[in-house]
Amino acid sequence: MKDLKYLLAYSIPLVTIFALNANGVMSFATVIYAYICIPLLEVSLAERDEHYSEEEKQNRLNNIIFDVLLYLNIPFVFGLLFYGLWQLSTQELSMMTQLGHVLSLGILLATNGINVAHELGHRVGSNVRFLGKLLLCPSLYMHFYIEHNFGHHKNVATPEDPASAKKNQTVYGFWFTSIWGQIKSAYHIQKELLAHRNRGFFSLYNDLFWYGLIQMCYLIVLYVLFGINGVLFGALVALVSVLMLETINYIEHYGLKRKKVSDHRYERVLPIHSWNSNHIIGRLVLYELTRHSDHHHRAGKKYQILENKTDSPQLPWGYPTSMLVALMPPLWFFWINPRLKAFKKA
Repeated sequence: MKDLKYLLAYSIPLVTIFALNANGVMSFATVIYAYICIPLLEVSLAERDEHYSEEEKQNRLNNIIFDVLLYLNIPFVFGLLFYGLWQLSTQELSMMTQLGHVLSLGILLATNGINVAHELGHRVGSNVRFLGKLLLCPSLYMHFYIEHNFGHHKNVATPEDPASAKKNQTVYGFWFTSIWGQIKSAYHIQKELLAHRNRGFFSLYNDLFWYGLIQMCYLIVLYVLFGINGVLFGALVALVSVLMLETINYIEHYGLKRKKVSDHRYERVLPIHSWNSNHIIGRLVLYELTRHSDHHHRAGKKYQILENKTDSPQLPWGYPTSMLVALMPPLWFFWINPRLKAFKKA
């Protein structure tokens, strides 16, 4: 029964249902829950430092409930997204309510969409990876699959990785360099993958071509169902979700560097090359994404067996609080730079 704690991840969709049926200030319910309620809960709850025996790990890997909990996000995300876009496109709503609904849907798409897509994208089966790509579609960010799996995990904490923030880089500057850099990186990675198969870039084997086509079809569906307003609101929701993703990328690797051991090679990826957060609410809501050090150390590990790496740099707060602080660069630098410096000296 204790494994059902990951049902907490569905608290975001449940609060979003409330937000989409509310007006005014209460339409921001998902924002309030994610960035006020969760941080307050994390301050009051103690961290837990689970370590699993090999037998426990195998039992958790064999337990299908952990996979079912991921798959159920698909109807939740698409159902709420289309319901919300229908409301935004057809109902007479105040600008405040529209903003609340867009932000609520953006948070839903980031936490239960992109985040779950990230987990599924690391799985072995092509059918499971397809579901992950499907969840990236409403964020118009399907190229993330290629860049993240074949680029970010290889180049993390190096100048070659657009998704690793440099020391003293603001999150706002990082949004631009990371988004554009990942698009370029995905393009070059796709060219290399096709070249290895003796295929040209303009080929039916080009996944980026299919991702673009699928995303275009998604926007056409929005237009057919909800008109031009549906397309515009869909794009705004996608933008919110992407900026949330990139803010998470920012706090996960800020200022960390891998040493160069030769002209063309860096030291292997270790837990020390990712910031870790063991705050329990964020862990459960995000399917252990916050135990990011272990994830990068062993990218294929499923979320249910990720462990807290105490030798990695530790964020002083959970992800929601860290994201809020990152939006205030002077405060972020004030808190994190000394911690970064102390960790490098240790």
